Amino acid sequence: MRNIIRAIGVGAFLMAFTLMFSFSQKTETIDGVRVVHNGKEGTWGKEAKVSLEFLKTVGDIESTDDNILFYMPTAMAFDEEGHIYVLDSGNHRIQKFDANGTYVSTIGNQGQGPGEFQYPQSIDVDSNGMLYVSESMNRRVQILNPEGEEQKTIKMIEDSVGLVRAFGSDQMLMGGTGLFSFGMGMGDEEEKELPRFLKVLNMGGEVQKDFGRQHDFKDFLMNRMGNQFHFILDNNDNIYVAFDYQNRVEKYAPDGTLLWKSDRELDYSTDPPKAKGGIKRSGGRVMIEQPDMNRCASGVAVDSKGRVWVVTLKRQINEEERVETNVRASMSTSGGRSMNVSVGGNTELRETDMFQLEVYDPEGVLLGAIPVKHFVDDIFLNGDKIYLLDRMRGMQFFEYQIVDK
Repeated sequence: MRNIIRAIGVGAFLMAFTLMFSFSQKTETIDGVRVVHNGKEGTWGKEAKVSLEFLKTVGDIESTDDNILFYMPTAMAFDEEGHIYVLDSGNHRIQKFDANGTYVSTIGNQGQGPGEFQYPQSIDVDSNGMLYVSESMNRRVQILNPEGEEQKTIKMIEDSVGLVRAFGSDQMLMGGTGLFSFGMGMGDEEEKELPRFLKVLNMGGEVQKDFGRQHDFKDFLMNRMGNQFHFILDNNDNIYVAFDYQNRVEKYAPDGTLLWKSDRELDYSTDPPKAKGGIKRSGGRVMIEQPDMNRCASGVAVDSKGRVWVVTLKRQINEEERVETNVRASMSTSGGRSMNVSVGGNTELRETDMFQLEVYDPEGVLLGAIPVKHFVDDIFLNGDKIYLLDRMRGMQFFEYQIVDK
């Protein structure tokens, strides 16, 4: 060893030693798939190679202007002309803004007719400017023009409705089962085989392909909650998935081929559960106590350089930080449904050190992390702008500029 040190020089040896142990990523191949195990510190080291410059907020819970007074917004989408569409779910509408954040128009209101909504879940814009809006309560996906006029409604009578993205030239990609999917018989039968979690649908709502394996927790509610995820597409229709309660980030090709899986070292365990939860039924009412599981992610986005941004929890939430969504849902014997959603808990608290944005390279290797000082429930990216959603407290989007150093 002394001869080796003397040959390469002490300084060079120490540098090589430091590099060897500071980047703790390990890569292996499992069933033909590249799997990356990341350490806490990414390849950037101690200093991130990008920063975020705060620009403004979109939405203001204290405003007297109804146009920017959101209630439980769930999503944001962008068209090629620079318009911003905010899915203001609790107000059953879409708010349209220009690229500067100036209000343009309101699309929709509460109802079940064309161009109306019941707690819509997701919104996306295709290359022609058409809006894709999913609603689990109304069991449908509506396709609207930029003015909000119905172009097509795809009814999902038998299948649950999840989050929807425009996919290719004439298809949709649907993921998840929907936050408000419920039924009187759910959980009664043991699921013999969990379905794939991503589905490619044609414009008639027929499944053309499905892919993506769920983890089987051997419990209905744990499967429903533990397999929740966020997903996004890049410009080439590659699919990026970040699981909310599993230490698991994945990338799929447009044909459904799993390209890589990635995890990272966390300061807490994601092994479920602390409590399994349960389902109680009384008359036409269903009461659900969700499992108590450690959450590790709250959103995923991809930028023009192929970098994958994942909203990651540095720690679990403290009791004084908690807010909750209270859902009262009922279903009549004739199949009619009603629902009321409200927010409770400490909604006045807006700042926290709980979140960070992890940045991965196009192959799933962790580059580094950027801390965030407020609550984050999802992330949306448009060009070099990042929008971070605070859904249940400030009920607004924080707009940041990505600055490469």
